[in-house]
Amino acid sequence: MYKDIGLFINGTWRYPQADRPGIEIVNPSNHQHLGYVARADVNDLDQAIEAARQAFTLWRDSGAEQRSTLLYEVYRLILNEAETIAASMTLDQGKPLAESLAEVRFCAEHAKWHAEECKRLYGRLIPARNLRVRQLVVQRPVGVCCAFTPWNFPFNQAIRKICAALGAGCTLILKGPEEAPSAVAALADIFKRAGLPDGCLNLVWGDPEQISTYLIDSPAIAKVSFTGSIAVGKRLAAQAGAKMKRVSMELGGHAPVIICASSDVDKVSTLLVNAKFRNAGQICISPSRFFVHESIVEAFTASLLGKIDGLRVGDGMDPETQMGPLCNERQVTRLEALVDDSLAAGARLLAGGSRVDRAGNYFHPTVLADVPSHARLMQEEPFGPVIPITTFRDLDEVIARANALPYGLAAYGFSEERSECAQLADGLQAGMISINHYGLGMPETPFGGIKDSGYGSEGGAETYDSYLSTVFITELTRD
Repeated sequence: MYKDIGLFINGTWRYPQADRPGIEIVNPSNHQHLGYVARADVNDLDQAIEAARQAFTLWRDSGAEQRSTLLYEVYRLILNEAETIAASMTLDQGKPLAESLAEVRFCAEHAKWHAEECKRLYGRLIPARNLRVRQLVVQRPVGVCCAFTPWNFPFNQAIRKICAALGAGCTLILKGPEEAPSAVAALADIFKRAGLPDGCLNLVWGDPEQISTYLIDSPAIAKVSFTGSIAVGKRLAAQAGAKMKRVSMELGGHAPVIICASSDVDKVSTLLVNAKFRNAGQICISPSRFFVHESIVEAFTASLLGKIDGLRVGDGMDPETQMGPLCNERQVTRLEALVDDSLAAGARLLAGGSRVDRAGNYFHPTVLADVPSHARLMQEEPFGPVIPITTFRDLDEVIARANALPYGLAAYGFSEERSECAQLADGLQAGMISINHYGLGMPETPFGGIKDSGYGSEGGAETYDSYLSTVFITELTRD
């Protein structure tokens, strides 16, 4: 059963009430009512800030072993409850149940990774020029943090930020996605049952602009972490920068895919269909601009269309479904506009191109050929199940085309020639580059972009960097 979602402040749930109605949660597969998520007001935000501030005075002094033990327990609880969390996520987010379950189980490893890595937040001793002086470098938690996470991977995006903040010794106020809140609420409940002290993690929902402005303006907030659109990210970064607050931003992408003449067409098309249509293409690192060498474009396109033709679109709770609905109606309308613009610019429609004629936010898997570079689809992140294909002859020239946009989150290259692989790896401009496979997002690897796609990394050895302050201590030990 899907339940109403509350605010989580200082260890207590505050559910929607008759005098404080919440925000409706709707199943994107059929537009049916699921429940309500509570809406925070200024008083709630003040209490969350104060709870996090007071909790920080204690949590910052917790030892690495205590934090590690907590995160290991979170890891265990997630795996034990993965099926329940995944079912609710499919209901409010829409992705197929198998994808939801894979997200929860895989992302449990983020808790495990942070549990291991938080015990390695070492300082160092610097030999002094004066033998009577001792010089130390230590790392200290920055303080109370606020984070904002999106609806496309609600469990994944939230657990990365929660584990990094808490593992570093910080406390956190997190605003999750109102459209798909259940997975984030499940995380808050799991951390409480794992033994996290009250106030260390607080969860709020409501008007995004009001909440972000209020939290970032608060003197108690020391660090801001955001995953979402470039436009909103720039606004939040500017607001935080005006107050000299730490910021990490994982923003939008429009990942180029360069498929060289030597590529194995069938193998590459199989991999890219799986990558592109996972979560209905609503992935910031989704391959979304397809540059195919002109000598293999017909073979590649035929192989691609053959695999898409058998893709089953439907309700995420149906075990036969391979691609679910988009999370909201806005995305459907936007994709229709992008396809229409491409066709007006001279592209050819090879598959799909329209919404599915049934209740829910469904859009047909879509392929367009000969999409010109000035079409909106080649300039704007589609965030949906649409593949635009264009051709190239020269590798240097297509790398320049791939790098021409301000995006810089992910990029992909395929070739059986080692020299071309090296050229792709060296030439592509992105925070994450994957050659001949789809290899991004593991807990032990950094995740983040460059250019307009943001700065700072989540995951890997870099995961704690923005939650820690480096402090140099020099002491005269004797006269």
